[in-house]
Amino acid sequence: MSTDAVLEQEERDGVRFTWNAWPSSSVEAKKHLIVPLGCMYTPLHRPSQGMPAVNYEPVACRGPCRSILNPFCNVDVKGKLWVCPFCFQRNAFPPQYAEISDTLLPAELQYTSIEYTLARPCAPPAFLLVVDTCLLEDDLRSLKETLIQLLGLLPQNSLVGLITFGTTVQVYELAFSECPKAYVFQGSRDITSQKVQELLGISPAQSGAASSGNSFLQPLSACELTLTATLEDLQRDPWPVKNDHRSLRATGVAMTVAMGLLEATCKSSAGRIMCFVGGPCTQGPGMVVGDTLSDTIRAHHDLIKDKAKYFTKAQRYYQGLSNKLVENGHTVDLFCCSLDQVGLTEMKDLCGKTGGTVVSANNFENEVFRNSLVKMFERDDKGALNMAFNATLEVQTSRELKVAGAMGNLASLNRRTPCVSEMEIGISGTSAWRSCGLDKQSSFGVFFEITAPPTSGAAAQGQKGVIQFLTHYMTSMEQQVLRVTTVSRQFVDTTTGLHLLSNNFDQETAAALMARNAVFKAETEDSYDVLRWLDRMLIKLVAKFADYRKDDPATFCLSPSFALYPQFMFHLRRSCFLQVFGNSPDETTFYRFILNRENVSNSLIMIQPTLESYQLNAEESIPSNLSAVSVVSDHILLLDTFFYILVWVGHKVAQLTQQGFAQRPEQEAFRRMLSMPAVDAANLMRDRVPHPRFIECVQYNGDERLLLSVVDPCVTSATKGGAEPVLTEDVNLQIFMEHLKKLAVQP
Repeated sequence: MSTDAVLEQEERDGVRFTWNAWPSSSVEAKKHLIVPLGCMYTPLHRPSQGMPAVNYEPVACRGPCRSILNPFCNVDVKGKLWVCPFCFQRNAFPPQYAEISDTLLPAELQYTSIEYTLARPCAPPAFLLVVDTCLLEDDLRSLKETLIQLLGLLPQNSLVGLITFGTTVQVYELAFSECPKAYVFQGSRDITSQKVQELLGISPAQSGAASSGNSFLQPLSACELTLTATLEDLQRDPWPVKNDHRSLRATGVAMTVAMGLLEATCKSSAGRIMCFVGGPCTQGPGMVVGDTLSDTIRAHHDLIKDKAKYFTKAQRYYQGLSNKLVENGHTVDLFCCSLDQVGLTEMKDLCGKTGGTVVSANNFENEVFRNSLVKMFERDDKGALNMAFNATLEVQTSRELKVAGAMGNLASLNRRTPCVSEMEIGISGTSAWRSCGLDKQSSFGVFFEITAPPTSGAAAQGQKGVIQFLTHYMTSMEQQVLRVTTVSRQFVDTTTGLHLLSNNFDQETAAALMARNAVFKAETEDSYDVLRWLDRMLIKLVAKFADYRKDDPATFCLSPSFALYPQFMFHLRRSCFLQVFGNSPDETTFYRFILNRENVSNSLIMIQPTLESYQLNAEESIPSNLSAVSVVSDHILLLDTFFYILVWVGHKVAQLTQQGFAQRPEQEAFRRMLSMPAVDAANLMRDRVPHPRFIECVQYNGDERLLLSVVDPCVTSATKGGAEPVLTEDVNLQIFMEHLKKLAVQP
């Protein structure tokens, strides 16, 4: 399958597979599919030509699979029957389909992706703001201004509430503006959600029932003035802090109180906890470090040697909270704005299992925080927020396939159907998952196993494997939506040759899913073992599909379908996802979290950043190799790593600028070269969430290390050439490929 065809299918359905043609039996699949069969699926992907949408209930199969009518069903127009491609159950069309014919078909028989707006009651979304008050005055003032701005972005029908925390936790009553009141919880003592509800005097709402709120969660239209006044009056935590101590911060108790409040108000409905934290939890459950500055927060070497005093207990506490949040259908967003670590590594499941968002910045005045928050609440053409709530993903496969697992920011629903495989990859043992929060970039990696017996003859009969994705979610417009995406791929006979299989390999999707797989393993295995696993998989793959003569590396040649894959693996091995040196545990957790939520294109930018070169007399930027050869002193470079965008100015260009060369009337080309990187950088940052850092530096400046750390170090002090050498112990891509060829051609 050509690259254009792959991109066209991704544009239509939001799905990309590692292999776009499949072996016809389990034996052949185990022999040839070194990279697992899997796909990257983006549930809220919007095609440029619009998503087909209907306002009626879907037609479901009467068989055990309960799949939805789709273009791959066999349809008997005269008999008004259709045959399910998953369980082969014959189904009669409902009466409203009596007029169908070969020339008049319903939308679900024409489009592989379609959305059904269901006529079911749905409560308005609830947004609960959980605010850290142990901040500096400037930080707190900036945070209050941003939160007041946020109120203008929320739907007027949504429920909103406010909790602040420091030494204690305060829950604000918003129903009575004349007499503002807050309920205070002790920050050092654990508390259950049931006890929270009892102390607040609220009773648990019926699961999924529409709620008009309570005195703590009120419709924004009714309490906006009260909440704005409360935010304006917020003060720093009054508890005194000694010079050699940290502030007492009860993050764990605050999250428990927030969970209990949302659970009582809108269980199994749209709910979002937005936690703004400026430092680590230093007291009570979920504590990650002591309050004395002599008690340093854990580093990577402490976690490796199991010397992190608070880590295991805190992680288990937040895991318990995340499991309860998944059960309730509520999302947690973490806005971590601090120069120090805040305990994101311990709290990662709060977002990782609920589908929330993580934003990391130095402080609340930073544009990374402000712009990320605003972009989260952008709206679509219909006025709905570009986010979904309380979403579930179900996968149904035809009989030749089974679901091996999924990877992403989701949690298992433990639904073991006949299409669940014994093979385990990622979050496995189920064919259904929950992600309580989705946005238009949320993507999931789903893995499959081919289970057809060798005698099935699927390839000879021209059969296709069919997979259906069912995504239920709620919108901010108080609607329930079901998105159905059904895709198929051809089975091929691999006994006569591998050309049909190799021509249908998608190396970009394979690199993105292998990166997720490596990160998943890195959470429980030693980083050295993960790197060795990546190396073994790469050697097996190229040894299987490359052309060469045994024991002759000079004859080694990869087809265009595989040519870039070793390069992706080279950069993945050097990336911040697997190399933790120089990063704190919180930074590593943040990088891995973002990788687990983005689509193929964005994942590739993280694995192998893009580099654009700007040269004098060039009308536009020139794509450059991510190599030290591209670091030339008379060029300007634009580096995009997804997390930050760096504009690097060569030494000669900087000197000419200082000499006022750009002010000369005849130097229009030089002025254009200076201005183009900033314009292109702004275009890259416009729609990206989290908002990337923007960095400008000059050659030999300290920030230049951010560029030199990601380029291929092919220029060293021993290399002759015009480019600056990169001082590193890492091997370059050429040496990496030479070793790969030697190992691949060995018998």
